[in-house]
Amino acid sequence: MNAPHRHSPLAVTLRKARKGARLSQLELALRIGVSQRHISFVESGRARPSRDLLVAWLEELQSPLVLRNAAMTEAGYAPLYSDSSLDDPQLSQARAALERLLAAHDPMPAIILDVDWNVLALNQGARWLFGLLMPGLVINSHRSSVNLLDALAHPDGLLGAVINLEQIAQEFLARLRHETTSRPSLAGKVEQVAANVRARVGRQQPNRILYKPTDIRAPVLTTRLRTPVGVLAIFSMFTTFGTPLDVSLSSLRIEHFFPADEDTAQLIRQHVEEIS
Repeated sequence: MNAPHRHSPLAVTLRKARKGARLSQLELALRIGVSQRHISFVESGRARPSRDLLVAWLEELQSPLVLRNAAMTEAGYAPLYSDSSLDDPQLSQARAALERLLAAHDPMPAIILDVDWNVLALNQGARWLFGLLMPGLVINSHRSSVNLLDALAHPDGLLGAVINLEQIAQEFLARLRHETTSRPSLAGKVEQVAANVRARVGRQQPNRILYKPTDIRAPVLTTRLRTPVGVLAIFSMFTTFGTPLDVSLSSLRIEHFFPADEDTAQLIRQHVEEIS
């Protein structure tokens, strides 16, 4: 079998995965017990890894399951992990767990996101918040057809409500761009979001965060939103499955939004309870 070219999908995937994990070829070689020369040969397309080596390679990099499956397929091997629909009966218990987490977080907003930033489900608090921020959006059920990256990239989308965009821009974009390491297909949308950020903060590139000398940096990234009911200050946490063995489950996460001050907490409780 002919060795793949340097620009073959497998060679590109493995180079990007290693660099995304911030490991040198030597560090990776020492960890998986091969020579640096062999790592170089595989990443340059002059050698093809065995199945066992490729499994160890991807495991050491802690690559997302979707990337592991892609690399195995590119190397000519069978995928390692199942990729079930969330509606699959085999995922019923996992689906129930997700729904319980959403409900338990009410009235504070929470959403389920997939790997492409599609909003798969929302709790009541999130439906209220999305309705405030995107009044043209009709959400009549538990499910949604919103892509959060599209909503952030749109000139009239979510970023228009962010009061402190200039302050949070660097961390916000760094987080988004980090995801493109394991999900390159997101790069186009992420750069559309970055362009929208640049247009709004009025600079070519938000390379630094601007603070007044008296400003104290919050312990978590706090977003301040201008809404019809007042200013909301929120931060978020993510919940993911600890040991997923299915691509769909590994790509899901719940984003839980929390009030950063008591005024925000009271506003959310008051207005979400009114629509309950």
